[in-house]
Amino acid sequence: MSTVYLGTSEFAAAILDRLAASAAHRPVLVLTRPDRPSGRGRKLHSPPVAERARALGIELAQPDSVNDPDARALIEPGHTVVVCAFGALIKEPLLSEHEILNVHPSLLPRWRGAAPIERAIMAGDAHTGVSIMRLTAGLDSGPVCLLAEEPILAQDTYGSLSARLEQVGGDLLIRALDERPQFIEQIEDGVTYAEKIAAADRLLDPQRPAVELERQVRALHPHIGARLELPDGTLLGVHSAALSADGHSMGDPVVLEHDGRLLLNCAEGVLELLVVQPPGGRAMDASAYLRGHGAPGRV
Repeated sequence: MSTVYLGTSEFAAAILDRLAASAAHRPVLVLTRPDRPSGRGRKLHSPPVAERARALGIELAQPDSVNDPDARALIEPGHTVVVCAFGALIKEPLLSEHEILNVHPSLLPRWRGAAPIERAIMAGDAHTGVSIMRLTAGLDSGPVCLLAEEPILAQDTYGSLSARLEQVGGDLLIRALDERPQFIEQIEDGVTYAEKIAAADRLLDPQRPAVELERQVRALHPHIGARLELPDGTLLGVHSAALSADGHSMGDPVVLEHDGRLLLNCAEGVLELLVVQPPGGRAMDASAYLRGHGAPGRV
């Protein structure tokens, strides 16, 4: 069965790898977003899916909009379209012109939207998974044909959990294409939305419980990164943190040094900052940071 693949992110690139490895469903065409400027030099960089398609030798197109007539004309009639983390709205008439399957890393209807893996970790969910759904005009609200559950482990970061979900999602997609299982409409009970990660979502707020901040750090590592605003207004990157059993919250947000450890006193509990990154510097253990900078004090 001929497929056309639409995706953008690193997660989508991993799903593309699995699809391309299947002789029966290897894509004849990959569509992704245009190159964008990024980094300090604002140089143009290709999306991960574009780089993967080139490495796999699959025909690639990067239209400004996949909904434009010229872009739609690239997808021949009869092809099944597979979408994963494309990052742009797919509209009519493209929705009706082809069967479109979407690989979504959550147990729908929970965590519809842009950041389902991050939001599941932040919320303290015990499990998540992958759903294969038919794309419709609604936000991840189409009928589902297959889903598989994956536990969220106590130390899971975005990186570790997404790696397992990539494997689950790839296998589930091939099964859906091979077996063509029946689609079942989603129930509306239990719908939650995974909003895109914004700048405010990166900031660690010590007025919140330490347990929530520990999940926030894990949910944003390693691809985005949590940050703590210091008294001088600079932002300290936080790559790794853990709940501390030492002491009790004083109800006053403060970063302090204790036996060579960097502790963030929160409104409820204490968070130990294990790996941090000062502005313009490299990531380092908290002990190395304290030797060079000392404890920053109140935040």
